[in-house]
Amino acid sequence: MANTFGDRVIKFNSELHYTGKLPSGFQVLNPYMDNPETLKVMGTFYHKYYNDNAKRKFIIGINPSRHGAGVTGVPFTDTKRLESECGIKMTSAYTHEVSSVFVYDMISAYGGANEFYKEFYINSPFPLAIVRKAKNGNWLNANYYDDPKLFQHVKDFMIASLKKHIGMGLDTSEVFILGKKNADFIQTLNKEAKLFKELTVLEHPRFIQQYKSRDKQLYIDKYIRLLNKEK
Repeated sequence: MANTFGDRVIKFNSELHYTGKLPSGFQVLNPYMDNPETLKVMGTFYHKYYNDNAKRKFIIGINPSRHGAGVTGVPFTDTKRLESECGIKMTSAYTHEVSSVFVYDMISAYGGANEFYKEFYINSPFPLAIVRKAKNGNWLNANYYDDPKLFQHVKDFMIASLKKHIGMGLDTSEVFILGKKNADFIQTLNKEAKLFKELTVLEHPRFIQQYKSRDKQLYIDKYIRLLNKEK
């Protein structure tokens, strides 16, 4: 029996499996099946920060990066920040993920991981990493919306995943969506499945780190202002 919010997340992640179709050149990576330590550190994280039944607000990313949640099992958390900010060490991998830097700087400004995760839950509508094959044969990070056929293949799985997230105990009156293009697609899903009342869009952490790093503090302030607006 999954008693706490954290138990429900761990159960959801442990049972994650994508069996649907994918267009040629795309693959789905499942860190929970590929690395036993991912399951372990993910479980430690959710027992540490979600060991209760408090209702939380939902922050939605795109899909996990293969260097962030694609390794640690924790959204927007690379192994560096998993250890330095959350006190959980991962020995089988060492990753640096650009979005994770912004997210944890914002979490720090919010009051730290304990305060932040008490109120918010982050995940993605497609909760597994997607990669695509480049012309040189290398596999690169991909977004669920990079190819119209890909989106059509994964759409039903995304709606089902979002419903499962909501069923864990999330506040659906307002959802926070990271990335403007992501928001357009979530809006499409929301019209179809009627999941959330209000959609609030924030710039994606990767975009901020990569293109707006000079204005980073302004974006951190914006995040905190919008996340806190009901307080």
